[in-house]
Amino acid sequence: MNATLLYRERLALAENRFVEMVVWQVKVPAKGSNHPFKYRLALVVDGHCVLRYDNETGKGDHRHAAGGERPYQFVDPQRLLEDFWRDVDAWR
Repeated sequence: MNATLLYRERLALAENRFVEMVVWQVKVPAKGSNHPFKYRLALVVDGHCVLRYDNETGKGDHRHAAGGERPYQFVDPQRLLEDFWRDVDAWR
């Protein structure tokens, strides 16, 4: 992937949980997305991913939560982080 890393952070929230957030700027949008960003943001608890936002190639922008997957309306990287943290706070 020909990309520029914009943001990478891994934060421990408690002994058994952490968040990992990575956002890249890409020259060509990922298949299924219409913006120049590739991302994955995850909340992991006891070794299991319980919340994830990503734009996997071919699937486009979406989020995984409560055992399901739903489309996500990407606006910009700042809004992505805000939406993710809102869902992390709601999960807690």
